[in-house]
Amino acid sequence: MQQTSGSTLPAQEASNDIIFACAHCSASFVVDAAAAGMTLDCQQCGKPTTVPTPALETTAADSIKISDLQHQLKENESQRTEITGYINQLSIQLHRWQLRIQTLKERQQKLQGELAAIRGPSAG
Repeated sequence: MQQTSGSTLPAQEASNDIIFACAHCSASFVVDAAAAGMTLDCQQCGKPTTVPTPALETTAADSIKISDLQHQLKENESQRTEITGYINQLSIQLHRWQLRIQTLKERQQKLQGELAAIRGPSAG
């Protein structure tokens, strides 16, 4: 199994090869068509990945595009997870500040009550 380097393959060589992406890290690979259905260890991430059995002939450009799109989808999901984490952290912080405001309002009312009680007898 060899990793592609972005160069285009000759038509003869491409017809006997399967170009696919690792299911785990989306690295692009080229293997001989005889390897279809075999499970191989990815050279990039080391995890086992199955060589697809092509139902329809796909071009090298299509396979590379699919690999690129899969990589972008993983990156997109990673960013969504990160942003969701930030939102959750900020929601917790907002809730804490709201509780603090409520506590300060209650304290203000208590202090104003005590002040009114002290001023009350001296005013009368």
